[in-house]
Amino acid sequence: MNEEQVWILQAQRGDDDAFTNLVETYQKPVYNLCYRMLGEPEYAEDAAQETFLRAYQHIGRYDINRPFATWLLSIAAHYCIDRLRRRRLPTFSMDAETDEGYEIEIPDAAAPTPEAEAVRSEQREQIHQLIQSLDSIDRAAIVLRYWYDFSEVEIAESLSLTVPAVKSRLHRARRALAKKWEDSSAQPGMERRPYETPAF
Repeated sequence: MNEEQVWILQAQRGDDDAFTNLVETYQKPVYNLCYRMLGEPEYAEDAAQETFLRAYQHIGRYDINRPFATWLLSIAAHYCIDRLRRRRLPTFSMDAETDEGYEIEIPDAAAPTPEAEAVRSEQREQIHQLIQSLDSIDRAAIVLRYWYDFSEVEIAESLSLTVPAVKSRLHRARRALAKKWEDSSAQPGMERRPYETPAF
């Protein structure tokens, strides 16, 4: 049994200090998922706090045999999906700072230069706009898959979907994003360089 599992068992027995250790361990991944889903720091902070509140309230139901990160991030994803359904939030940021290396990487054949950085910034903004076109569940599936490296099974568990439904949603979302990328790159002044192809 590792340290995290000890904390979980202690938290299930009512040990608030053990739960605080879990919060400190997962506060950045939870905040960053909420930030990518909701796009605004204030919304993300509120959503992260609500995620941990719900986790605290339901820690007794947590199955110790299931990865804790999957369980916790699924709470965050569901809360963000509910928020997005209740009202349309303006942005979807991919630039939250993390220690876990979840930043999106745009391939660049050249060493960093002001021009290359400008291109990267434009690409992030393009991807930002493209993700906005996805519905809330597809958005969650894409974020969990490509920023948090969830398996299709874990996404299915997290979003209460079947594995075939997850595969279908990911496939459809990737095709839609690739099509919109091609369309936007074909516009005048938007000629794509060889290294600008997205890894969808």
